[in-house]
Amino acid sequence: MYQLEEETEDDWWEVEALYDLCFSPGRTALSSYRLRDGVPTVAALCLTLRQDGVLVAAIRYWPVEVGGQDALLLGPVAVHPTHQGEGLGALLINESLAEARRLGWERVMLVGDAPYYRRFGFRKLEGVEMPPPTNPDRVLGLELKPGAWKGVTGRVAKPQDYAEPVRD
Repeated sequence: MYQLEEETEDDWWEVEALYDLCFSPGRTALSSYRLRDGVPTVAALCLTLRQDGVLVAAIRYWPVEVGGQDALLLGPVAVHPTHQGEGLGALLINESLAEARRLGWERVMLVGDAPYYRRFGFRKLEGVEMPPPTNPDRVLGLELKPGAWKGVTGRVAKPQDYAEPVRD
């Protein structure tokens, strides 16, 4: 039996250990982590998935700005190696994107493999610059509101003044 829940403060280190297992501790040297450093997550979208109390998957989101416009930075999303191929990553992505849409977010981006993320609607973003040395072909975006990426270009940066949307 799986339990899907919002990540809590008590989950933090367990989730970090899962990310280290799936991506190696060197993951924090990636350019996307420079955008996350010192910035709180979008807590309502950070989810954990447990099976019988054991963490098997997690996803996090962070606020960023692209050319002065708010966006979500999806990632990391990780599934424990013993549960990969079961659709748990897709479950987390679909559930969290639906919640982001419900909360009024307009656009989301990530750095990842286009063939995998295409099935969720992500497409290569033109004119959106992640900190180097990010491969521009891996910078992908999804519109949660039609037209949300139209005309949005520039450098991806930490948000100037981030306040999490108020939940209904």
